[in-house]
Amino acid sequence: MAMSRRQFLGSTATAVIVAGTMAKGKVYGANDRIRVCCIGIHGQGRSHISELMKREDAEVVALCDVDAKVLEARGKMVEGGTKKAPKLYKDIREVMADKDIDAVTTATPNHWHSLVAVWACQAGKDAYIEKPMSHSIYEGQQVVAAAAKHSRVVMHGTQSRSDGTLLRDMKLMHEGFIGEISHSRGFVYKNGNRGPIGTGTPGAPPDNLDWTLWQGPSVDHDFLVKDDSGPGVIKQEGPGLYVHYNWHWCWEYGNGEIGNQGVHEMDVACWGHNRGLPVKIYSSGGRYWWKDQAETPNTMATVFTYGDGSIMTFEVRNQGSYQEGTTKDGKEGGSCGNSFFGSKGYYVRGIGFFDYDNKPIAVDAPGGETKGKFGNWLNAIRTRKPEDNFASEKVAHISCAHIHTSNIAYRLGRSLEFDPTAEQFKDADANKLIKREYRKGFEVQQLA
Repeated sequence: MAMSRRQFLGSTATAVIVAGTMAKGKVYGANDRIRVCCIGIHGQGRSHISELMKREDAEVVALCDVDAKVLEARGKMVEGGTKKAPKLYKDIREVMADKDIDAVTTATPNHWHSLVAVWACQAGKDAYIEKPMSHSIYEGQQVVAAAAKHSRVVMHGTQSRSDGTLLRDMKLMHEGFIGEISHSRGFVYKNGNRGPIGTGTPGAPPDNLDWTLWQGPSVDHDFLVKDDSGPGVIKQEGPGLYVHYNWHWCWEYGNGEIGNQGVHEMDVACWGHNRGLPVKIYSSGGRYWWKDQAETPNTMATVFTYGDGSIMTFEVRNQGSYQEGTTKDGKEGGSCGNSFFGSKGYYVRGIGFFDYDNKPIAVDAPGGETKGKFGNWLNAIRTRKPEDNFASEKVAHISCAHIHTSNIAYRLGRSLEFDPTAEQFKDADANKLIKREYRKGFEVQQLA
């Protein structure tokens, strides 16, 4: 029996599964363009639109955003670039019900990422999910399960996995090029638009913003109107304290710097260290200097210990960024980067391999084959081969779980033991933070 739009919006979980049964099994011809809807299109989502519009193998046929002004502007952007007006949606659930959409990308706030991925899988659509793929450990587990159950391609928006040089160098490290790696390091010393965000008071959201849909999976909270524009406070485009960017620094919607820029470096760190999930996590830091209404740390250091005794360290700092190096000439990448230390030498991302006399080790091998992030995603959609998905939901879950365990250890203020098989802490308070409380109708369904 056909399902109406009204029925769909009232019974999302059932509806997306019904939609999925119609969409599965599509085979793309050589000249077929994959029809994409971009969801969450204010900042990074705009770059999704721009990049996809340039491609011959995809077509941006629809856009979705809860901010009417943003939606209208991006609609004109697509129409101006392609001479064809896209469909415009405010409600993600309507996107999932549209059988003329093959795949989605999303650059919404973090708390929406996993729900978009799960709903897309259930609706028979493939997905490109911006980093971090999940807002919690639980959500990552469900995305992995949804992709497997519905045979969907889900790619994580950490572009490094599509970098040819890193593809080559990671393969070399995994083959023992610098021996056994005992310590890996990632860091993000980010200034930019970081700084005090000021404060806000409850007030009415602007008419162009659907605040209920913006919150989505989050339980209801007041919209905060920004009321502090004092010295040093970061200015941001948007109507409220958290909208459109500073939600990153609120636990309800974001994951702090470690889950913002940090997830890129964390993904590379996990890729190179290649040990899966840790058995122990310790994290410490704070929100220093700034007196504002943000919650996440601006300075943070975490140590992960693995079953074989090896360690990985990760550092966050949002103030005082400068060039920091381990080589004699100070070459360790700048404000963000990674290093890996093996028994025969070390590797600095963006610089190369060195022995412990700090002499470069030559590499006689070509870079890995890659089509770039969206090229790889669209190719994986066509081939359906797991090996063509360079940043799959499985590797994404490992990297994102490191972020979540780090944040949980930071928030509890103590070292935590973790079971990497069960993906549970040996601490009751920590396990309470594995899953969030959801708004009715916007739950991330338990599939794993």
